[in-house]
Amino acid sequence: MPELPDITIYLEALNRYVMGQKLERIRIAGISLLGSYDPPIDTANGKTVIGLRRLGKRIVFQLEDDLFLVLHLMISGRLRWKPKGTTVPKRVGLAAFDFPDGTILLTEQSTKKRATLHLVRGEEALAEHDRGGLEVLTATTDEFVEAITAARHTVKRALTDQRLFSGIGNAYSDEILHRAKMSPFKLTSQMTREEAETVYDAAVEILTEWTDRLRDELGDGFPDKVTAFHAEMAVHGKFKQECPVCGSPIQRIVYATANELNYCPGCQTGGKILADRSLSRILKDEWPKTLEDLE
Repeated sequence: MPELPDITIYLEALNRYVMGQKLERIRIAGISLLGSYDPPIDTANGKTVIGLRRLGKRIVFQLEDDLFLVLHLMISGRLRWKPKGTTVPKRVGLAAFDFPDGTILLTEQSTKKRATLHLVRGEEALAEHDRGGLEVLTATTDEFVEAITAARHTVKRALTDQRLFSGIGNAYSDEILHRAKMSPFKLTSQMTREEAETVYDAAVEILTEWTDRLRDELGDGFPDKVTAFHAEMAVHGKFKQECPVCGSPIQRIVYATANELNYCPGCQTGGKILADRSLSRILKDEWPKTLEDLE
């Protein structure tokens, strides 16, 4: 799922490509995409883009006449810049946004189409899509510490809760916790101020570093290949690979239906292998509990 660094890069590209341009037409190919019907989506046709912003993990197009297009890409939704009038591809295509100089295609590779598009009128209606999470990059240390220690979650869950922190998801929370050298299962209600400050510092560093990295890699182009997996990441998506810091094999825990968390037992858990809810139940006594058990 595109997260804060990815959405930021999308917005910067959209500013270059469509800011001040007329949205000539929206072509909807997947009706499940539409999350609202009043005003009708066609109301956006012919309106000029006068602003762009991020709302959590959502991309917001501000249009004339106090209209806002609110796009949530979910897990596998992606935007691509194509020649004007490009046909919406079958199977993966959801919509096309036609502008004078080109077309933005919205695609979703997953068979389960979860991306959503809302058209709302007015700031009050737009605010209903705001989950209210703290913006880490503009928050003070005290604000972050208060937010994370007031929660009753594991620190992994807290970082990805959009009601607590805006724009952080599965990928970058893995990287943040590795940088902080903290177990993803650490309970936020038991964190000391020093531990909370360490997570804050790691979050600011990781989100800033990756936004800068993605920006430098893209240049003046359009981000057509947004992904949650990068070769330069320390732990996310690196199961069984060596930790770049200590050399321990990266471990994972699979949860929900399509998510997993990755961590380094050497850096984050004192060598302890965290229990996978499904596999550990099956293997029981054979489930490895330490790095030594993996050898």
